[in-house]
Amino acid sequence: MPRTPMALLSPADQERLRALRMMKAIAMGALVFMAIVFVIAFWLQGRSPWLGYVRAAAEGGMVGALADWFAVTALFRRPLGLPIPHTAIIPNRKDEIGRTLGEFVETNFLEASVVRTKLDSTAIARRAGAWLRERPHAERVTAEGSAIAVGVLNALSDDDVRDLIADLAREHLVEPEWGPPAGAWLEKIVASDAHRSAVDLAADSISTWLVANADAFSGLVSRRLPGWVPKLAHRFVDDTVYHEAIKFVDAVRADGQHPARIAIDGYLARLADNLQHDTVTRGKLENAKASLFDSPRVGSLAAEAWNTAKNGLIEALQDPTSSLRGRALQAVEEVGERLVTDAALQRRVDTWVSEAAVFLVDRYRHDIASIITETVERWDPAETTEKIELMVGRDLQYIRLNGTIVGALAGLAIFAIAHAVIPGV
Repeated sequence: MPRTPMALLSPADQERLRALRMMKAIAMGALVFMAIVFVIAFWLQGRSPWLGYVRAAAEGGMVGALADWFAVTALFRRPLGLPIPHTAIIPNRKDEIGRTLGEFVETNFLEASVVRTKLDSTAIARRAGAWLRERPHAERVTAEGSAIAVGVLNALSDDDVRDLIADLAREHLVEPEWGPPAGAWLEKIVASDAHRSAVDLAADSISTWLVANADAFSGLVSRRLPGWVPKLAHRFVDDTVYHEAIKFVDAVRADGQHPARIAIDGYLARLADNLQHDTVTRGKLENAKASLFDSPRVGSLAAEAWNTAKNGLIEALQDPTSSLRGRALQAVEEVGERLVTDAALQRRVDTWVSEAAVFLVDRYRHDIASIITETVERWDPAETTEKIELMVGRDLQYIRLNGTIVGALAGLAIFAIAHAVIPGV
C-alpha cells in the first residue's frame, strides 16, 4: 500500500488510492468469507454429506485467493516480509524495467514507418488551420506568442544587443568601401536621368521659399555697399537680387536644358566617376564615414534608437488593442484560412511535418527513449513501487477476486468429478 501521505498526493492519485483500498478490502473479504464457509462446512459435513461440496468449493476458493494474493503482492513487496526468492520484483528490478520500457517504446513507437504512417493518415495542416482560423484560438496564439516575444525582449541584454548591432554595422557598413558602389549607383542614376525629379523638387522648394521669404533678402547685398551710397540704391540692389534669384529659379524650372541643370548633370557625372576611380575622392568619403560611425553621438543615438524600439515593441505586444497585436491576430487567422482552403499548401505543410518528424525520430529516437530509462533510474524504489501500484493495483485486485471465484469453482468441480469417477469416495 502506498505510504505517501494522502495530502501530498494529487487529486487523481487520491482517487486511485481510495479505489485501490476498496478493491483490496473486497478481495480480502472474499478470502475471509471462503475461510468462514470452509470452517462451517468442514465442521458440519459429517451430519450433512452435501456440505462436502461446499467445503471443497470454499477450500478451492481459499487456495485460489491465497495464490493470487501471493502473486500480486510479490510484484510490489515481499509477502509477509519474508525473503522469498523472486518477490518484490518491481523495486528490485526497477532499472531493468525502465530499460525494457524504454526499449519497447523505441522499437514499437519511435520507428520511422510507424510515425510516417500515422502522420500520413492525419490531415495535420487542415486540422491546424481549422483550429487557427477560429477567433478565440487565434487570439490565444497571438497572446502566447506576444508573451514569449516580450519575455525574449526583456531577457536580452541591452549592452549585448548594442554590441551586436555595432559589430554588424562595422562588418557590413563600415569596413566595406563605399566609393565604388556609390559611384556605380550614382552613374546609373545620372545615365537614366532619374536625378531630374530630385532637381525639379529642389527647384520647386527653392522657388516656394523665395516667394515666402522676400524679407530675407533685405540688406543681404546692400549692407556691403559703401556708406555714401543712398538708401534708395540699397533698396534697389536688394530688390534686384531678389527678383533675379526668382527669375533664375523659374528659368531652371521651366527649361529642361538650362545651363544650371547641365552643370548639375556634369557635376554628378564627375562625382560618380571620381567615387569609382579617384583615390582622393574615395579617401575623403572613407574618412567622413569613419568619423561619422566613430562619433560618440552616433553611438548614443543608436542606443537610444534600440531602447525606443524595444520599449515600443514591448508596449505594443502587451496591449491587446494595439495595431501590432491586431495585425498579428489577422495574420494568424489568414494562415488558418489558407491551411483550410489551399490544398497545395496543405500538402506542403503535411509533407514538411512528416519529413521533419521522421528525421527527428530516426536521429534522436534513442535519446528520446532514454528519457524513460533515465527517469525510472532516478526514481526511488519505494516511490516507483507506489506509482505503479497506484496506476495498476486496483486492476490487480480483480485478479485476486477472480482467483477466489475460479478456485472455488475448480475445487467444486474436482470434488464432484472425484465422487462421480472414483468408487467409494
